[in-house]
Amino acid sequence: MACVWDFQFRVLLLGDSGVGKTSLLRRYTDEDFTDTTGPTVGVDFCSRIEEPEAGVKVRLQFWDTAGQERYRAVTRSYYRNAACVILLFDLTEHKSFEHIQNWYKEVTERTQPQPLLFLLLGTKSDMQQKRNITREEAQTLADSIKAPYLETSARTGSNVSAALSLLCRELLRAAREERQSVVEHSSGGCSVGDKRPETKKILCTC
Repeated sequence: MACVWDFQFRVLLLGDSGVGKTSLLRRYTDEDFTDTTGPTVGVDFCSRIEEPEAGVKVRLQFWDTAGQERYRAVTRSYYRNAACVILLFDLTEHKSFEHIQNWYKEVTERTQPQPLLFLLLGTKSDMQQKRNITREEAQTLADSIKAPYLETSARTGSNVSAALSLLCRELLRAAREERQSVVEHSSGGCSVGDKRPETKKILCTC
């Protein structure tokens, strides 16, 4: 069956192994949760179409990356094609929080001057008794990298749809601003090297 969308964006999920990247995506795309999710090997892919505005369809392509060091060379190859990076840490594991700056630095060093949107997510918010990172700590980090911050739980579904809907709206806003900027600074068309997100309607079979 043919489907159509107006915008398409690649979204990369980064964070230490075990923070819940796969569980979050499964909750978002399949409305499902399981405790038995194994570690991602290399990179997994899934997608979902959102309609943030009436008549505007956005296809989000999610690339779920492995957090282990031995797969880092594989995941790095996906950095340059991303429109947004979701940085995830486990609210019960302080080391995963400490490593966010490393993930952020690694991405930005390999994608400059390509503009990227970032979203910071704290996972496993349902495990309040084991929590090791305060909301204030997390918000300070989010402010330092200029990223929205939300706390989520794949187990309960808390804030999962809200986080991805926010991401969709931010990507749509950024794409429109960039398109307007190109129009204002050009004289009747884009340059050959224009790397704007896809904004034309695209037919697909799915």
